[in-house]
Formats: sequence, structure tokens, C-alpha cells
Amino acid sequence: MKQDSPNFLSRVSIAFGSFFAIISDRQFAADVQALRDGNRSAASVTPAPAVAKPAPIPLRETAPEAALQLLGLLQREARFIDFIQEDVAAYADVDIGVAARVVHEGCRKVLRDNFSISPVRDEAEGSRITLPLGFDAAAIRVTGNVVGQPPFTGSIAHRGWRVVDTRLPKLAEGHDLRIVAPAEVEL
Repeated sequence: MKQDSPNFLSRVSIAFGSFFAIISDRQFAADVQALRDGNRSAASVTPAPAVAKPAPIPLRETAPEAALQLLGLLQREARFIDFIQEDVAAYADVDIGVAARVVHEGCRKVLRDNFSISPVRDEAEGSRITLPLGFDAAAIRVTGNVVGQPPFTGSIAHRGWRVVDTRLPKLAEGHDLRIVAPAEVEL
């Protein structure tokens, strides 16, 4: 039975796949050469091995409750949402700086009261370190001219942060976390 000829995009895909198969598989390269030379009988009938794609990492949804609770704490202690929602273009830098100090101190209070945070790396920023094969890529992001495989030697640009402990307040039953700041009505 005659197969339909592949369309242009399918041929491009076949060409790329064939290119990499020829580079990595000596027998496949010989079969392609035999076909190009017009000797179809010399080509083996075994197809090139398929390149296995890594299985996708399953994603999980996180519950929004803790994020909403944290946002509410930042608003209550630092007026964080008010500051971020404000169009500061019309204000002088001095005025923005004063407001930023209030927001900064409130945010620090929320972090200190609700989290224990420590650096991912203990070395000082600028220190030279070597990352061995199998280093924790979730805790350390390698940047710059990344070529080859570990070990990598470089300088710490940022020590990173790791949450060691979380102490968010307990909530009353029925508390609506979506209200991160209630409307205020002055009488």
C-alpha cells in the first residue's frame, strides 16, 4: 500500500530527526548512505532507534490559603498592597523613600514573626566555590558561561535564602482569606 507523501513541515521534522540519528547511529548512517547511492536492498530494514524523551515532571497545584494569608499579613503590617498599587510616578523620590522605609520595616516584621530564614550557602558573596557532580540544582542556580558537566568552579553572586520554619497564625473557622484588607468606613 502506498503511503501519502509527508507535507513540508513533516519533512523538516524528519530531516532534523534523521540528522541526529545519523550522527549518533553508525548503522543508520550506513543505511541512509545506501539509499542515497540507490542501493535500496543494502539498507537494513530496522528503523533507527527512537530517541527517548524524558518523562515530563508532573506539576501539582498548591493551595492558595497560605499565600493569601501572607499577603494579608504584609498588608496589615506594611501596607504592602497599598504601596504597590499606588502610582508613584507623580511623587518625589524623597516621598517614595519615606514610604518605602515604612513598607520595608513592616515587611521585615512579617518575615521575622512568621518565618525562620537562613542562607542557602554559608560562604560570603564573592567567595570561590566548586560545585560537584550531583549538586542540588534546586538550591543553586548556575549562571554565566555554563558549558559541560560539573564540577563547576565559580563565585557566589547571591547566597540564596531557605525557609527553615514557618509560623503563620491559626485562622478562625470561616475566615475569608481573599479579603486581604477590609474596606474601611469612617463614621
